[in-house]
Amino acid sequence: MTVRSAVAGRTVLITGSTDGLGRELAVRLAVEGARVLVHGRDAGRAEEVRDRIREATAGAGFGSGADSGPGSGSGPRSGSRSGAGAGCGSAEVLLADLADLRAVDRLADEILARHDRLDVLINNAGLGGGPPGSARQESADGYELRFAVNYLAGYRLTRRLLPLLTRSAPARVVNVASVGQQALDFTDVMLERGYDRSRAYAQSKLAQIMFTFDLADELDPAAVFVGALHPATYMATTMVREAGVAPWSTVEEGVEAVLHLLAASARGVPSGRYFNGTEESRADAQAYDAQARRRLRELSGDLVARALAPGRA
Repeated sequence: MTVRSAVAGRTVLITGSTDGLGRELAVRLAVEGARVLVHGRDAGRAEEVRDRIREATAGAGFGSGADSGPGSGSGPRSGSRSGAGAGCGSAEVLLADLADLRAVDRLADEILARHDRLDVLINNAGLGGGPPGSARQESADGYELRFAVNYLAGYRLTRRLLPLLTRSAPARVVNVASVGQQALDFTDVMLERGYDRSRAYAQSKLAQIMFTFDLADELDPAAVFVGALHPATYMATTMVREAGVAPWSTVEEGVEAVLHLLAASARGVPSGRYFNGTEESRADAQAYDAQARRRLRELSGDLVARALAPGRA
């Protein structure tokens, strides 16, 4: 299966697509014929990506790349996979702060209201460990920030969008994780004792992989294929530069790894696998511990319910 056959005429949501890997993926998938839902926090940066997609798709022969602005409600509902009416080679901007679970729900509401189908969800948005010496931070809901943004937001968004993904079968969910993983200490998931920025990042990425395995067990792989990957090591991104690390890999290498995973089901790769680049690999041992995954499921449900409880500011 080629990239074009996997995504042409499909609707693809990429969280965190205004910088780094997400931005390059958005442009590449639009050039291959996808209708890309560009997610970010900043309207200006999101619109820059949309404009870049418009230019790239015009050059690829998709015309003007008709699109709609952030939260405007003016765009057509996506439906059929074929023809210009499906929004081939185009972009739509969606704004949400994933550090706030109510904003995550509003993002899901907007997608469900405006789109009849969602063929691909790429949970790419994330925070690195931050600069050396970074202190612990909390989300709008009072949760450790990297766990909240890197894992919990994607967990909630995916759960909200699952009915739409299932109706769009065959659909795909890709969780952009990392080779940097650390087992969760369920007595201190919020890292209130002895915070370490590397641990915060690594446990959030392992949580993504654990969710990937759970989701694959839950879903019919013919309806929704699920996979996780470490796209490339220390890509030349803002996140890596902020950490004070010299890049080892290009963003283009990461893009190719994600595209490889998107086409994995056509090659007979089972759902629920973890990849290091383009090679299937083993995650941290905790990812294969059914009891640990159960505890994470229960914790995630409790955290979401607490954050979204009626009357909570």
